[in-house]
Amino acid sequence: MGGTRPNKKTTINNCISWFEIPAINFQQSVDFYNHIFGFEMEVNHSGNYAMAFFPSVNGIGGAIVAGPGSTPGVSGPLIYLNAGEDLNVVLNRIEPAGGRIVMSKTRIDEDSGCFAIFIDSEGNKLALHSNK
Repeated sequence: MGGTRPNKKTTINNCISWFEIPAINFQQSVDFYNHIFGFEMEVNHSGNYAMAFFPSVNGIGGAIVAGPGSTPGVSGPLIYLNAGEDLNVVLNRIEPAGGRIVMSKTRIDEDSGCFAIFIDSEGNKLALHSNK
């Protein structure tokens, strides 16, 4: 097991920058999380997708997501790892390290930055996020 100390000079503030919990029955899932945490999630519907955002002020954010490709199961939630200032730096290292890119760098919008999805060397599906 590794320690918590970085072994190189480069460090980042948070390793995780976003998470998504997939849902088929979107409203049931929103109701569940609203109930267990005692808050009211903001909901956004856009085309075939729906998202309910976990309230976050200065921490790591996330959402319940329903739509094509959002399938709950043993593969679990999609975790977005913080790629630092430029997503391409980390993304370009994935395949040489034995991983596979399944969704190339995609801009979310001007305020939210970019993301990409990859399969790591063990077969885990994860995502990267950066502001550019």
